[in-house]
Amino acid sequence: MANIRFINPEALTKPPTYTQVVEVTGPGRTVYIAGQLATGRDGNLVSRDFRAQAVQVFENLKAALAAVGASFKDVVKINSYLADIAHLPVLRDVRAGYLNAAALPASTTLGNSSFAREGALLEVEVVASLPAKAARAGTRAGAKAKSAKRVSRSSKTSAKRGKRK
Repeated sequence: MANIRFINPEALTKPPTYTQVVEVTGPGRTVYIAGQLATGRDGNLVSRDFRAQAVQVFENLKAALAAVGASFKDVVKINSYLADIAHLPVLRDVRAGYLNAAALPASTTLGNSSFAREGALLEVEVVASLPAKAARAGTRAGAKAKSAKRVSRSSKTSAKRGKRK
């Protein structure tokens, strides 16, 4: 199982909304979630309001994390890009409702002049660290393992049939 340490070195300021250093050691999985915009399942922006977009972005991240069996408690790094840095207090407020206050991820926030979707006011990406686990079907490793099992089973079945003749 991976060990995660959240560190605010004495030589650096202790920020209230993130951790300066997050160290992950040991066997585990690292999951990178692409930057999420405030789009619904239909691909359209949910609103022109910053707070509503921020909530949708974090709901999208929550769904992406859940797809690999993760949650915000597994997030070790978060990058936020804002169309207007003046929205940072609202972002912090929304983000606080999702992140684990006892183990805040390392964080970077930048102002950005444009996004891939017209009308988007922010984009957020995360990195999560999870314990190692067996590969699932659908992943390359899982598909190879399943294929190997099928070959092994069919070889055993063929061998049994050969003995019966």
